This record gives sequence, C-alpha cells and structure tokens, in this order.
Amino acid sequence: MNNFLIAILIGLLAGLIDIIPMIIQKLDKRDTISAFIHYFALGLIIPFVNLGIAPWITGIGIALLTSIPIMIIVYPRDKKAIIPMIVFSLILGAGIGIAGAKFVG
Repeated sequence: MNNFLIAILIGLLAGLIDIIPMIIQKLDKRDTISAFIHYFALGLIIPFVNLGIAPWITGIGIALLTSIPIMIIVYPRDKKAIIPMIVFSLILGAGIGIAGAKFVG
C-alpha cells in the first residue's frame, strides 16, 4: 500500500481516538472538528519525520509542540482541559510515531 495512504489511515485512526471522548462528553462541535484535524494532520507529518531518535519520541515531541498553540487558546476558557490534551499528545504522538515507523518507514 502507498505510504501516503497508510499515513492517511494512521491520521484518521488517531483523530478518531482523540474525538471519541469529546463526542461522549458532547463537547463543542468546532472543538471536536479541530481536534480531529490536528491529529489527522499529525498522521500525515510524523511518519515522514526522521530526527535520528526513537520514532515514539519524535511523535511525542511533534504532538506536544503542535498542541501548545491550541492549549494557549483553550486555557482561559477551560483550565481542566490542558491535562487531557497533554496526555493525548503523549499517547497519540507516540502511537503515530510507532505506527509510522512500522508501516511507513
């Protein structure tokens, strides 16, 4: 299968994993769509980045760095949301990095 198509599938899966709790909690539709697009895009980016370190560390680093602007926007509105955002960045970033190394790289 084409590496780009595999990256799309990784991104779709990561995006779905991220938004399932948001849908269950009936969070704002715009926030949910934004979160999905964020992890979908990371699925297209992380598998193609080689920093010469473990793929899961690369994934975590990129996921956390790209989440910081979102956290800055969310923090004044919902301070409790920052912890889940960090946790999902750690888990999904590592997962995307591992999946990308296994199936794309």
